[in-house]
Amino acid sequence: MRERVFAHYFGNGVEADAFRAALRIPNVIRNLLGEGTLSASFIPVYAGLIENGEHEAARRLSGVIASLLVLLTAAAAILGIVLAPIITDFAAPGFSGPQRDLTITLVQIMFPMAGVMILSAWCLGVLSTHRRFFLSYAAPAMWNIAQIATLLAAGGILAGASLVIALAWGALIGSLLQIAVQLPSVLRLVRGIHWSLGLDALGVRSVLSAWVPVVIGAGMAQISSIIDIQLASLLGQGSVSILSYAQLIAILPVSLFGVSVAAVALPELSRDAARGGTDDLSHRIAESMRRIAFFVVPSAVAFAVLGRPIVGLIFQTGAFRATDTVLVGSVLAAYGLAIPAQATIKLLASGHYALGDTRTPVRIAAAGVAASAGSAFLLMQRLGPVGIALGAAVGSYLNVALNSYTLRRRLGSVMGPSGFTVLGKTAVGAAGAALVAYLTMSLLGNSPVWLVALGAGGAFCLVYGTVTLALGHPDARGLMATLRGGDHREH
Repeated sequence: MRERVFAHYFGNGVEADAFRAALRIPNVIRNLLGEGTLSASFIPVYAGLIENGEHEAARRLSGVIASLLVLLTAAAAILGIVLAPIITDFAAPGFSGPQRDLTITLVQIMFPMAGVMILSAWCLGVLSTHRRFFLSYAAPAMWNIAQIATLLAAGGILAGASLVIALAWGALIGSLLQIAVQLPSVLRLVRGIHWSLGLDALGVRSVLSAWVPVVIGAGMAQISSIIDIQLASLLGQGSVSILSYAQLIAILPVSLFGVSVAAVALPELSRDAARGGTDDLSHRIAESMRRIAFFVVPSAVAFAVLGRPIVGLIFQTGAFRATDTVLVGSVLAAYGLAIPAQATIKLLASGHYALGDTRTPVRIAAAGVAASAGSAFLLMQRLGPVGIALGAAVGSYLNVALNSYTLRRRLGSVMGPSGFTVLGKTAVGAAGAALVAYLTMSLLGNSPVWLVALGAGGAFCLVYGTVTLALGHPDARGLMATLRGGDHREH
């Protein structure tokens, strides 16, 4: 909804490029120091203390980490505002004149947002460890709602640069609301924040020593993200927006199914490791990989076959034209190739984190970034933004292959005894669904884009669910049991 409203007002224009670039820059800091990195280092130690009954030590640990984060976010916000011109020139070297000036202004407004969202990652760590998953992952809706409200309220009286600046302020306010809705529950769970900078508190040094390699590893991924923007900014007006629109859709199944499964698995993997159960670790990783694949493999196939009608359904309104739909749909199809790998990376890295190994994923991430950047640079010469998306797929699959190999050396198989058989059922279901969806799309011909998307998309989902259920896929049976209100655990 947020992106549809954004597309209506800005399309692929100069303001859209500026906002995308400016938003990506503080997001790098958020991703570097926030959700993924903090969770990977904080949750295993925090969960281990709780598992061993050391609740007061866990409370002190959470307080010290919160205190350190407050200082860190304040420093990051100040530096981001002061260094905004330098940051913009580095991240978007293709921008110049008024577009560069607008991007600098947007960076200065939104950079403090990154610090606020790092604190949100601390809330996520506490809530996830206590198995309270819904609130921390639903809270970002406040960030979206604030931006939607800003555009709807100001869109009738502002336009161009003035409107996009108002949107930046709306995004900042939304980040504050995101924290506000989580804090009451978090404060109850930790029984009040123990404000302290005492590094000698139990577990603090373990968290920090694990955090540094994870931050370096996340830095590899963020370097890749910055490189994508740099390359796109060199391809001309609209390229940054085209890439960003496609990424926003492609990341949806990764977030819904890859990140969510990994987020639920990490505290349990940490508990398994604390009990010394490598067999349990291996089984849980295999089960989680199977569940991720059940959802993301058909998502990838659907984006390849139905990319254009999906983009048209979501974005084609106002300033976002049919020609934009064709361009973004092509990039989305290319990004679809990377989705299964991208959705699995976080889970495999979590397996290493649970074992206390935060360095191996760093080395693997560096190799993936190098492969992605090199491939993207070569492919974009001929394919433009599509080449950048294909480069991401190359790096992602290399990352998965290396993570799987290193985990197998410690745990044995991470696919389980029937993993490849179940994956085959997933592939058969996705292939059958793609064929029926393509035929449906052909039959609908020149019908309105919403009818093509809903008709072909509905046929895809129906066939995939029917085929996998008929083949006895455990996650298809479990999903059906859940929809019927039964207990899926028996499956």
